[in-house]
Amino acid sequence: MNNILHNHKHHHEYDAFCSCDHQHHHREHEQSCSCNHQHHHQEYDKPFISTNKKETKTVYVLENLECANCASKMESRIQQLPGVSYASITFTTKQLHVYTEHPDLLLPQIQEICASIESEVVVHPLENTIKSRKQDSSTNKKPIDFISICVGIVLFILGIILSNYSWGAILSIIILGGKIVWSAIKNIAKGQIFDENFLMSIATLGAFIIQEYHEAVGVMLFYRIGEYFEHKAVEKSRSQIMNAVDMRPEIVNRIHGGQVEVIPAADAQVGDLLLIRPGDRIPLDGVIAEGTSRLDTSPITGEPVPVSIQPGSEAISGCVNTSGQLILRVEKPLQDSMVSRILDSVENAAASKPKIDRFITRFARIYTPVVVSIALATAILPSLVTGNWNYWVYTALTFLVMSCPCALVLSVPLAFFTGIGAGSKRGILFKGGLSIEALGNIKSIVMDKTGTITHGNFKLQKIVSTSIFSEDELLKLCASCEQHSTHPIGISIVSAAKEKNMVFIIPDQLEEIAGHGIIASISGNKILCGNQKLMEHHHITIPELEETAHGTEVYVAVNHEFAGYLVISDTIKSDAKAAIDRLKSMGLYTVMLTGDSQDSAVSVAKETGIQEVHAKLLPQNKLEIL
Repeated sequence: MNNILHNHKHHHEYDAFCSCDHQHHHREHEQSCSCNHQHHHQEYDKPFISTNKKETKTVYVLENLECANCASKMESRIQQLPGVSYASITFTTKQLHVYTEHPDLLLPQIQEICASIESEVVVHPLENTIKSRKQDSSTNKKPIDFISICVGIVLFILGIILSNYSWGAILSIIILGGKIVWSAIKNIAKGQIFDENFLMSIATLGAFIIQEYHEAVGVMLFYRIGEYFEHKAVEKSRSQIMNAVDMRPEIVNRIHGGQVEVIPAADAQVGDLLLIRPGDRIPLDGVIAEGTSRLDTSPITGEPVPVSIQPGSEAISGCVNTSGQLILRVEKPLQDSMVSRILDSVENAAASKPKIDRFITRFARIYTPVVVSIALATAILPSLVTGNWNYWVYTALTFLVMSCPCALVLSVPLAFFTGIGAGSKRGILFKGGLSIEALGNIKSIVMDKTGTITHGNFKLQKIVSTSIFSEDELLKLCASCEQHSTHPIGISIVSAAKEKNMVFIIPDQLEEIAGHGIIASISGNKILCGNQKLMEHHHITIPELEETAHGTEVYVAVNHEFAGYLVISDTIKSDAKAAIDRLKSMGLYTVMLTGDSQDSAVSVAKETGIQEVHAKLLPQNKLEIL
């Protein structure tokens, strides 16, 4: 997401916004083969995309889904439904992705399948609204679960203290494991024997039969505790991601009939005019109808340098309006705007399951029957030889407890999902388990310069003056023109002048031309302060310059005569060189793509140790080189 949206070569040339709609940020999820999908279960490293144009992808939320192993069973059975070409359940987000021509007709069958495996599961389509999204991402375990665990702990301690505990064990098992045992009985009636409910029930009842009462209680207690913390871990990872990337607005200020009315963002329609005040985040993708300002695009692009916008400029949701008041004409509704597309990408990231995730899911289908068979053999065969039934039954029950498949099925996706959540807290957006898994095969690291290697906080490096003015006079003229500028380069010039305790002159007239620079009148003199485009537009001849310093040149002309230039450059981050050295020590090849000048780029690469450089690039050029 760290695309550069500007070119650093000339002053104020930060106004070219990426002309694409950023769809390429998410397309990797949709790459697939061109066959008829008969082998998609083997293509674990490629997300699925249907080649049937009549098929649509529908996302459902599985409310009350609590079992990862059950989720894999649901996925397998839904996949076998007629008319379904692909189905994927992501336990960490409780979402079901289905490719079919008639999703509405299949919903009752999907509901029946899910309820038959886990009775409390309710299936409903994921509505693209803030309300449903936030409800889905913030579900909590019922307080009764926590209460029953606390009661179970008390009874477990009593079981250790008291020698005769049969009555307490029965009560404890009912409180802690009644729901689990009942689920196991119902599943057996449906022909679904081998699941974690069955294993826990057998282990608990077996321990009770051999009069290991505290063991019987312990099985259910620790299973419930593990289940509780498992749920908390998933919810924490989910909330970390949502908090990091959910930039969707809840309300917007719509201009209607000359009045400003506050409406839900989801109700804004294409063509509506929205008021964007300084400091507001752009709520929806659109075009500026009125006003000029600068946008902080860093939440979307990672770039720290604001982008100038004016009437007719495209504005992408998620960016922050830093200065002037704007009126935005909505071009895309909330569900199609960038802020929603980013959230969709992250929410659905785990649906692209890594190879190891797919392997574990398939392995679990044969794992549980094998475990039960081994446990049965462990209980019977040695007992027939030794006659010590109590010991070997106890050993078999212990084996069953340790072999619960739910933890196995959840371990891999939860590890990936937690990794995504941890990355989001540090500003790293992984598109899913596939992206993390692919990190193990990376040979090269391609990076941007501004905001990645450098801070984006520009400083005056050099002043070159002709015989007309001294260096200090040139700096004072430039700072006088830029004294009210909010542009990082203008701010750096003013800061340099203030360090020398210069007193600024208030211009008689001043005009800022977006993408070019400033035209001012100071003490009867016409001052041009800006980039090469400004000089060329006013037919100012720039002499050949010696490239003795890297950076951005700010040219100055007085009364149509070239007076000199200032060199502004970015500062390299203190940890950039150490980071590059660490990457190289791992055997990785480092490449930098930048819109800055060749000399500036080479200088930064030399100082940090980057091995390959491509400079003077527009966003589309960077994509081509990548």
